Amino acid sequence: MDRSKELLAAFSRRIGYEFRQPHLLREALTHRSHSTPNNERLEFLGDSILNCATAIALYERFPRLSEGDLSRLRANLVNKNVLFELAEPLGMGDVLRLGEGELKSGGHRRPSILADALEAVIGAAYLDGGFSDAAALVHRLLAAKLDNMNPKQLGKDAKTLLQEYLQSKRFSLPKYNVVAIRGEAHEQVFRVACDVDELNLHTEAEGNSRRAAEQAAALLALTKIQSGT
Repeated sequence: MDRSKELLAAFSRRIGYEFRQPHLLREALTHRSHSTPNNERLEFLGDSILNCATAIALYERFPRLSEGDLSRLRANLVNKNVLFELAEPLGMGDVLRLGEGELKSGGHRRPSILADALEAVIGAAYLDGGFSDAAALVHRLLAAKLDNMNPKQLGKDAKTLLQEYLQSKRFSLPKYNVVAIRGEAHEQVFRVACDVDELNLHTEAEGNSRRAAEQAAALLALTKIQSGT
């Protein structure tokens, strides 16, 4: 087995889904800068599947919530920051096929590219195995976040929730610092660190703006606090 096939096989194991039609996975992991066909159409499809599967999971898990509350919960789950947070530990950047320019500019670490590719993989799973397989993939990806979701925190962003938690413990507020900026002026990627001194907690995350990166870093910090890691 060549190196690329080994990487794809390992990625399939990490997401818990083996493609019957491997060419669909390759297409889902092909950025438009690399070649055609690429993952843009699969991303469009995957976005719809992700929203539908997430809506079903929330509807079944929270039978007493109103339509408006369910919509807000879904918005907190289905966004680019969360998708990037899910894609990065899966090693998505290692299996993406990017053009030379994107490779040189660090496209394999760019939040928007990783998030879009994950949506494309979901779309590819739908074409490969049908809605039930794609929905099962979505539920696996979101399982930890669904388990930790608290409807009472509806409408509050990660930075607000982290601040409220720390204040409830009488800890000092988190410190956010930009540790790196990559890319051209019109498409910069910010990497921000979030530090909570009392908990000896340090997280880093990326976003297409400083605010988005701070939110992503705060979300990682909350996740670590909730999981006790």
